Amino acid sequence: MQARIKNPVALFPGSLQALLALDKSTEAAEVPYVTRKLIHLRASQINSCSACVDMHARELKKAGEKDERIFALAAWRETPYFTDAERAALALAEAGTRLADRPDAVPDDVWDEAARHYDEKALAALVIQIALINAFNRLNATTRQMVGAWG
Repeated sequence: MQARIKNPVALFPGSLQALLALDKSTEAAEVPYVTRKLIHLRASQINSCSACVDMHARELKKAGEKDERIFALAAWRETPYFTDAERAALALAEAGTRLADRPDAVPDDVWDEAARHYDEKALAALVIQIALINAFNRLNATTRQMVGAWG
């Protein structure tokens, strides 16, 4: 398999930097790095973005995460490996990724559970991170970007 075209962000000067700046802008919120990477990996699994699944699994491994947490992420609800705050972030990430799958895209119970664990600034950061990883997934999956092509 090969990519359909170069990565779209490589074809427009400044576009990758803009996305990375958006990512960096949320670092001041109190959302742990590992939580951000868990939601990146989970959304990428849902969106079948092989490049992002590979990248974010490697980032989690490099951050010291145990294989059990990385391997079980797709079934996080059925495992004991995740904290309540991580579960709330993962549920929000899934809802924010699967917007068209239900009439109420992000149900109040999902939002309320996330709000129990994160303040307004952290919730905003989570929403931005979910939107951002979905943007990357759509760029990469649509153009069939290859695993490892980004380093």
